[in-house]
Amino acid sequence: MARSPAPVDIFTAIADEHRREILDLLLDGETHVGNIVNEVGISQPQVSKHLRVLSDVGLVRCRAVGRRRLYHLSPTCLQPVQEWSAKFERLQSARFDRLDDYLTKIQSREIAAVNEHGGEP
Repeated sequence: MARSPAPVDIFTAIADEHRREILDLLLDGETHVGNIVNEVGISQPQVSKHLRVLSDVGLVRCRAVGRRRLYHLSPTCLQPVQEWSAKFERLQSARFDRLDDYLTKIQSREIAAVNEHGGEP
């Protein structure tokens, strides 16, 4: 019995390099498939496939203008990614804070040594 493919989640959607390129391109505003094809450098069917994945998870929206389909970002769906990555940002920030404290301590010791030895460390 064939299994149906698992639904794509937001993390899977943004894991693909071409989909991230498309999202980056859409940061500049709404555009049509032809422009995405030219900018990303992959075929129109591949771009359409990637846009479908991004649309399925809600990252991209489409509107019709005549026969053209214009795509734009819907970044509110990035909230789960932002919440997940915030934990790592806090960890990195804490590490930088500890490094800053350490460097400040070393600098204070060097200044004290200079002052104690009359201008020479």
